[in-house]
Amino acid sequence: MNTQLLPAPPAHKRPDGPGPHAGSGQRGGSGRFAVQHGWRMLRTDLLTVAAWASVAAAVALWLADGGAAGISSPASAVTAAGIVAGLVGMDLVLLMLLLAARIPLIDGTIGHDRALEVHRLLGKPSPYLLLAHGLLIAVGYGMAEGLDPISESVALWVLVPDMWLAFVSMGLFIAVVVTSLVAVRRRFPYEFWYAVHLLTYVAVGTSIPHQFSVGGLFADGTWQRWYWLSICAVTGAALLYFRVVQPLAATSRHRLTVSRVERIAPGVVNIEMTGLQLNRLTGNGGRFFVWRFLARGLWWHSHPFSLSAEPLVVGPDGEGTLRITVRNLGRGSAQLARLRPGTKVAVEGPYGLFGTAARSRDKVVLIGAGIGITPLRALLETTPFAHGDATVLLRGSTEQELYLSGELLESCRRRGVRLFHLIGPRARWDSHSWLPADAVRSGYNLAAYAPDIADADVYICGPSRWAGNVIAEARTAGARPEQIHHERFDW
Repeated sequence: MNTQLLPAPPAHKRPDGPGPHAGSGQRGGSGRFAVQHGWRMLRTDLLTVAAWASVAAAVALWLADGGAAGISSPASAVTAAGIVAGLVGMDLVLLMLLLAARIPLIDGTIGHDRALEVHRLLGKPSPYLLLAHGLLIAVGYGMAEGLDPISESVALWVLVPDMWLAFVSMGLFIAVVVTSLVAVRRRFPYEFWYAVHLLTYVAVGTSIPHQFSVGGLFADGTWQRWYWLSICAVTGAALLYFRVVQPLAATSRHRLTVSRVERIAPGVVNIEMTGLQLNRLTGNGGRFFVWRFLARGLWWHSHPFSLSAEPLVVGPDGEGTLRITVRNLGRGSAQLARLRPGTKVAVEGPYGLFGTAARSRDKVVLIGAGIGITPLRALLETTPFAHGDATVLLRGSTEQELYLSGELLESCRRRGVRLFHLIGPRARWDSHSWLPADAVRSGYNLAAYAPDIADADVYICGPSRWAGNVIAEARTAGARPEQIHHERFDW
């Protein structure tokens, strides 16, 4: 079963599995993943069109209700510009909330990482537009009344009902934007940042009243009023259902309880849980769940971890066990090593697109480093491929850092997978390398281990900087962006 595909120093490479021609002539899938990918790209295009259409609709409805007809002077032109900035800014804020709502259609189309990436991108123009809205409105009204913007703002605060809520909303949006900056986030624990980020919902809530109570912008009987009432209601319902109701229902349905905590390496533990209806959690290898362990001092910490093995279902009603593998990467994860059997667990998910739903090719290459190996263990167990059409590369500074390598070896032997252990310190002289130093000195690269990578889906899981180097080399080796799937560990 052991076949050396390429000559290499034994210190950094240990391949296991079939030879390079094992399974040749057997192509898994018969184009099924290409069709799946095509449908997913179509959904992506439709979601993109819908997002842009919502922005266009916000402006078009304002024009249809005679918004431009009121522009008759420089003051009214400035005021109109402020109104348009506010409409577009508010629409972008609602899009941000929908992207963060973990809606299955969005999550299964572009993935959780990509949804949050777009969410963060919208987080820059939306507050600027809302700031422009407030400033331009103050300037426009002030020009019409002969007041400077500060005096006009004070007058609006004092004299106009609900306007003070708009000022409070703007202050909250600014607080959220500032705490979202990477430089600021890293100074505080995730829980602090998350709590402040929840102010977004308060900011949206406090911004809505003045839209309907001030002036005739959303007057009764206008299309604008019904449009904004509808999208606000849909956004609120999506957040309530997918972020609150569904997680509570999943927790109640599965009734997860910690059954065993097993140390497998220094600072690394397997956490096994028992539960009900676990058959509804199968087939999600690689995707992640959000876990809350309902113990003193832990219940308010949320932990995004993937399963490190598919649930083992043994009972007629889906009774069985499941497992996650956790490494001590901070105070929160360190406490999990001391979990006691019997601890109840709340669960949300699965989320993300790091699974079979992202496949576009029949062949597959799985590359993991450190604790990033564990999601690949579950993915290897479930994703379909023909004998000889998969390659697994595990990276660690030492043998101990190849977590669950024994289980992976057994799975690779059973399914006919080429397995490489890439062990050793990194090449410190090469900041772009992800391989061990001796592999770099010998001239090895990703294509040497996976020569068919240009015709395979590539799953990469590990620390962000390391994964970025792997992604860059995969692109150089011919893999297209849609073939590369990356699970981030940062927030």
